[in-house]
Amino acid sequence: MFVDSHSHLDGKQFDSDREQVLARAREAGVTTMVAIGNGDGPPELDAGIKLADQYPFLYATIGIHPHEARLASDHAYAEMERLAKHPKVIAWGEIGLDYYYDHSPRDTQQQVFIRQMELAAAARKPIVIHCRPSDNSDNAWDDCLQLMREHWAPMSIGGILHCFTGNWGQAKSALDMGFMISFAGNVTFPKAQQIRDAALEVPLDRMFIETDCPYLAPIPYRGKRNEPAFVKETARKIGELRGLSMEEIGDRTSQNFYNFFKIAEITENQSTSR
Repeated sequence: MFVDSHSHLDGKQFDSDREQVLARAREAGVTTMVAIGNGDGPPELDAGIKLADQYPFLYATIGIHPHEARLASDHAYAEMERLAKHPKVIAWGEIGLDYYYDHSPRDTQQQVFIRQMELAAAARKPIVIHCRPSDNSDNAWDDCLQLMREHWAPMSIGGILHCFTGNWGQAKSALDMGFMISFAGNVTFPKAQQIRDAALEVPLDRMFIETDCPYLAPIPYRGKRNEPAFVKETARKIGELRGLSMEEIGDRTSQNFYNFFKIAEITENQSTSR
């Protein structure tokens, strides 16, 4: 059993064969997937919900990605407040800071991040964090963790550091605030020793796995379009690091997911129904 806790299944990369992609995931033992609802940014805010409504094994998030923070508006915030009440929406995200691409000004990213944490707190939804620093700098991590401490930690709701790329100290800071740490296919990349070091330290009961598809396909699929079935390779690598089987990592991280979100485990029969 595997859970892909973070996938961008609404992406145009899947328009020609989305049904087949989902079928391959189910055949690979991926019983649950989370469709991240950022889409292309406002006004598109229900991209994940549209998919989750079609399949019992899909859940959704809502949120404005830091790339599109410049597009945030009062109307967008009001629409997300409404969408947060949808029964398939389990988290708010991905939200956070991206100082690598700087598609939106950094002060705007910070303001939109804070506002979304306020809305998520009111909705009692965990948050899914995107944090990417500029080259050779931890500036985004410093700012992100500080904003989380000030505006989120007191809410005692927790969240997920998705596609973790930081160091153990940064992971520990998030764990102390009640966060789960999610590892993606880049844990398999040759130059990703820092991520592997963190994957050895993060307690197994505080860990998720994900694909972040269609991005970051793991070895041996690197360079190809990623898809949920490939989450097994992340489980395999973490298992190798920790002396456990791929299947045990899959089972443990799946239980972590169901426990964290307080949702019922999806059985194989459920996952293959429409």
